[in-house]
Amino acid sequence: MDKKKYYITTAIAYTSGKPHIGNTYEIVLADAIARYKRQKGFDVYFQTGTDEHGEKIELKAKERGISPKEFVDEVSTEIKRIWDIMNTSYDKFVRTTDPHHEKIVQKIFDKMYNKGDIYKGEYSGLYCTPCESFWTESQLVDGKCPDCGREVEEKKEEAYFFKLSKYQDRLVKYIEEHPNFIQPESRKNEMLNNFIKPGLQDLCVSRTSFDWGIPVDIDPKHVVYVWLDALTNYITNIGYDPDGSSSEFNKWWPADLHLIGKDIIRFHTIYWPCFLWSLDLELPKQVFGHPWLLTNNDKIGKSRGNAIYADDLVDLFGVDAVRYYVLHEIPFANDGNLTYELLIERTNTDLANTLGNLVNRTISMANKYFDGQVTNKKVCDDLDKELIDMVNALDGKVEKRMEKLEIGFALDEIFEVLRRSNKYIDETMPWSLAKKEDKKEKEQSKLDKFLTVNKITKEQFMNALNNLSEVDRGVVLMYFGINQKEKSLLEIAKTFKTTPAEVKNSLTNILKNINNTIKNKDKNKTDKLDDLYQNAKGKLSKMYKLLMANAAFMMFLQTNPIMQQILLSITNFNYDLDMTSRILGMKKEEVISNLNVLTNVCYGYISDMNKEKTTEFEDDNEKTVGRRY
Repeated sequence: MDKKKYYITTAIAYTSGKPHIGNTYEIVLADAIARYKRQKGFDVYFQTGTDEHGEKIELKAKERGISPKEFVDEVSTEIKRIWDIMNTSYDKFVRTTDPHHEKIVQKIFDKMYNKGDIYKGEYSGLYCTPCESFWTESQLVDGKCPDCGREVEEKKEEAYFFKLSKYQDRLVKYIEEHPNFIQPESRKNEMLNNFIKPGLQDLCVSRTSFDWGIPVDIDPKHVVYVWLDALTNYITNIGYDPDGSSSEFNKWWPADLHLIGKDIIRFHTIYWPCFLWSLDLELPKQVFGHPWLLTNNDKIGKSRGNAIYADDLVDLFGVDAVRYYVLHEIPFANDGNLTYELLIERTNTDLANTLGNLVNRTISMANKYFDGQVTNKKVCDDLDKELIDMVNALDGKVEKRMEKLEIGFALDEIFEVLRRSNKYIDETMPWSLAKKEDKKEKEQSKLDKFLTVNKITKEQFMNALNNLSEVDRGVVLMYFGINQKEKSLLEIAKTFKTTPAEVKNSLTNILKNINNTIKNKDKNKTDKLDDLYQNAKGKLSKMYKLLMANAAFMMFLQTNPIMQQILLSITNFNYDLDMTSRILGMKKEEVISNLNVLTNVCYGYISDMNKEKTTEFEDDNEKTVGRRY
């Protein structure tokens, strides 16, 4: 049966500089979802990468005195390094400067133009360079960019426009009929009420005032504007081609989840659906606009002087602690807060005290009281059942949380079980149980103890029961609880209408006889094996003296190390069967079997050397194969 596919993406990181921990949160969140889906048996494709074109990058490269390509190569490498430091399991790291992506974007532009969804015009409006976004006067907040709060400037230039307005009614209808398309719910309401229903304006999709972008194929003085370039990475890197897409594209598209920051949800839920419809493609199943990670309840940013970087945190706290914090502390729909003090507190409280303490206590007691061997004693009282039921219910609870992308709440469910496990240890006090002989009945059944003390197997014990009378066998079955609940001496006495003392005496004799019977059988078997070993040993010692100069036989030994070891054990070291068995790591029966094979091999070589002399090594009661193995 084929695995169910799951295609998850992050927004591709803009290569204007090193990403801070707020930027890094998204890749860690996506990684947690991807890992969970893989654990659940899905065939997962997890894509991330970098967005590398635009006026802002051209300006930054000029400030550095290097080409835009050199600049984005440096920054993209740094972003990928951070993603790897955070131990993220992405399947592909894409770049919008990849030649394949650039070629397909040009084809996409041409297809939209030929369809009539793109037309040439002139743009005049307010422009924010850091956000690379155009705004109307009514959209500004206090005369500044509503996204980043920076100054905007008047821009006027020839441009190509995408007919966003053409798809407005279809977009409203789709969002209202697909309530899970935009999540959380608050983001969906924001998009509908603040951006779509008031009226969509056609979107500028090319620029002529700078050069760092993908040239428009039909008009090379234009470069493709950032969002048409960036958003299409979700399809260009899985095999989409307007001239004919690959089987990989048909497998993975539509994406199951676009995971993005809440600040760019507008572009993913308004621009992107309309682009896809223009290309006659399905929409992604869900776009989730995650909240921000703040520091001291303030937005993180280099311009604010409060940037915290993931690699610095990892150096101080370790990658798992940092991952755990950002996944746990950012709620489903609200911004989360990060400070060094909070990170230290959460690490100590959850990872050290709850998880670390539980692991340490469990392993220490298992080693101290049970020699590191943990077995199921099939003992379950009300206290045990409560914890068992809690553990058994955990998978379902986590799954419900993960389906809603409530990662922090899923972690809470797990840690609730860990806290209850610590409490269970405190309540049951296993260190006390281990010291009290009368409590050991809970840890080990009577039959297990009998078999352990007498060093016999359950198979040997059950075979010995077949030789008992029906009454004696019944007493033993009741006492040990074989195929029934264990019974006390008093309960057995009531069953057979006798006294507990008589049952105890009878049981003692029965078990003593069982033990002796098994031990005698083992001794007889061992004696027989020892006799066979000594017999074969004497023969092989004689034959080896004759074969020491036989080149063919010595070659045989070199290519058969087991036979060589057996022969050395017998001839050079004169080991008994016990020692040979231990050295070779074989059961005694296996040693004897290999001895018989070796004996036959030696007969074959001696027969080749001197067939007349072979008979002096043959027993009257043994048939010799007389062939070489």
